[in-house]
Amino acid sequence: MQLLGDGSNILLIVLGFGLLIAVHELGHFLAARWAGIRVEDFAIGMGPTVVAWRRGIGFRAGSTAREMERRFGCPPEAVTMQRLQAAGVGETEYSLRVLPLGGFVRMKGQEDLVAIDRAGDPDAYPSRPVWKRMVVVSAGVVMNVILAMLLYIAAFMVGVRFESPTVGQVAPNGPAATARALQDGPDGLRPGDRIARVDGVPVSTFADVQIAVAMSKPGQAVTLEVARPGADKPLRFTATPTDDPVARLRSILITPARDPTLSSEALEDPMAQYMLARSGLSGAGVHGGWRLISAQGTPCVSADALATACTTSRGQPVQTIWSDGEGAQRTATLLPQPMLSRVQPVDEPGVQEFSLLGLSPLPRIDWIREGSPNQGLLRPGDVVLAIDDLRGPRIEQFRDAVRARPSGQVNLTILREGAMASVRAQVDAQGRLDVLVAPALECMLMARPIDRTLVNGLATPSPAASLELGPLAAIQSVRGSPVRTWREVATAIQSAADADSVELEVRSMGAPSAVPARLTMDPASRDQMQGLAWAAPMPMDLFDPMMTTLGAPGRPLEAAKLGLHETIKLATMTWLTLDRLARGSVPVDQLRGPVGIVHVGTRVADRGFTYLVFFLAMISVNLAVLNFLPLPIVDGGLFVYLIYEALRGRPPSVRFQNAATLAGLLLIGGLFLVTFYNDVMRLVS
Repeated sequence: MQLLGDGSNILLIVLGFGLLIAVHELGHFLAARWAGIRVEDFAIGMGPTVVAWRRGIGFRAGSTAREMERRFGCPPEAVTMQRLQAAGVGETEYSLRVLPLGGFVRMKGQEDLVAIDRAGDPDAYPSRPVWKRMVVVSAGVVMNVILAMLLYIAAFMVGVRFESPTVGQVAPNGPAATARALQDGPDGLRPGDRIARVDGVPVSTFADVQIAVAMSKPGQAVTLEVARPGADKPLRFTATPTDDPVARLRSILITPARDPTLSSEALEDPMAQYMLARSGLSGAGVHGGWRLISAQGTPCVSADALATACTTSRGQPVQTIWSDGEGAQRTATLLPQPMLSRVQPVDEPGVQEFSLLGLSPLPRIDWIREGSPNQGLLRPGDVVLAIDDLRGPRIEQFRDAVRARPSGQVNLTILREGAMASVRAQVDAQGRLDVLVAPALECMLMARPIDRTLVNGLATPSPAASLELGPLAAIQSVRGSPVRTWREVATAIQSAADADSVELEVRSMGAPSAVPARLTMDPASRDQMQGLAWAAPMPMDLFDPMMTTLGAPGRPLEAAKLGLHETIKLATMTWLTLDRLARGSVPVDQLRGPVGIVHVGTRVADRGFTYLVFFLAMISVNLAVLNFLPLPIVDGGLFVYLIYEALRGRPPSVRFQNAATLAGLLLIGGLFLVTFYNDVMRLVS
């Protein structure tokens, strides 16, 4: 598993983040020199000094302080400017520290308690006029804003690609699906709708839509203005966001639209090739780079039209037409797959298993990580019949059994190409096989049925309980029609969902023949089957996201305008995030620290150099805003002290400053621990 991407991307992000810190501190440094304040240290990074340079001494491993004491007989800060100038030695040590994230400028007289002691020195920080010190304190933030503007302009002069604000899939019964139309016409957003404004504010990317909805006022609806294909004017809707259980943010539960062209890059992955073959597209001659023209006779503006066609198919085959872009076309029949429910078995607290009325599929190996010790032992498509002594494991039972053998081995009985085989698989130290597991919907052999599930906290018998099935049983027919896959079972039961019961023929493992059985359908079961959703037989990730390019190539003034807009927007959004954290609509576990920034940045670097530049501009704005918060130990807190001094004629007391500094350190330290924990959990999850 790649935690942070490859080393070159990590280096790029660390260097870029170091650049932002260096520019911030350079602002303080230049302003201090302008104000006549002696600067004793200019450091990039935190912690012990790795290498330092001082004019007149040169480079040294570690600090130049020892050489200064040898020459002048006292610490560097005690040497007067006259002696330094006479010896041709600079007053500032420039250093790189061990920890690459952070930095500081140390000015004469700015340390705790020393500020009053050196107030009489003309080149000390406390001796300069308040207005000059305000310039010095705010110079770092100003430099970060200027740098962000320059980076934005550079990125927009080339153009930056983002996910289009076009609606892809819409969650059934979610806020977008039930959005109320504010004009004549049907309610609900549809795949292909392009969102132009959220609460009257223009949006240019899908991320803009997500952020605007997440940052909307808690408990209130948002107004969406969309352009719909075929509509002669914009449509307006109102929707009340809900908490997305995955993103942990307020959302209207939509996904970004997918381009109808199969991704050539994604399909170089063996797992993607396996998915394509399993869907039947490879057999029809459709490969990476081919474009979806229509699904069930409906032209496809996006790949999400295929998902919609499968959703509304009720399990019936979906006819698709594809083109290679050079005149060749292929027709492929796709078989939608049932989206099984996730239920909680009574005997497995906290576990969510795949189920169809209590019937569960076996685990199937979909992918093996390259370099895994199980590569070659296991293959994509292997169906797990047993793990150690557990026959017919459900997916979560299989995972639990693997997790129980860290750094050990498990004995697997698998079904491969119609034949049974035994494999002794290796489990890593984290209790994983380094494989991706999915429901084996093409295999009619069943895992252990779920007899009782928790529904609203109550133990409720499932329809499968009346069948009294053992592990590895198989349904042979439904209502007299033979079935071979879970799709056929789901289709047959769904067609009889209005009945009180469904006749089956079931064959138990080892039994000579199938026997009749009756699946009793209660009202809840009938509702479940009537509302059963269907999905395309391959993941939508095989299609590239639909992209839009923001920029003004060859138009520097327009690029500057875009850069100013992004700077103001992001600064406002940062303040709004703090407000939403306080209100509770943005959870604390969404915050990222330095490790998280590097993690995100490595993935950003894969999207191209211009997007990396854009990302660094965003971080620069965030750095400016957070540094100017009115908190002790950051620039904003120092600025508040200076306002107090300007109004009262004296600075806050040393006791107050020390107490505030301690509180600030505890707050920043706590925030660091929270974000570090969040970052690590994201990496290892």
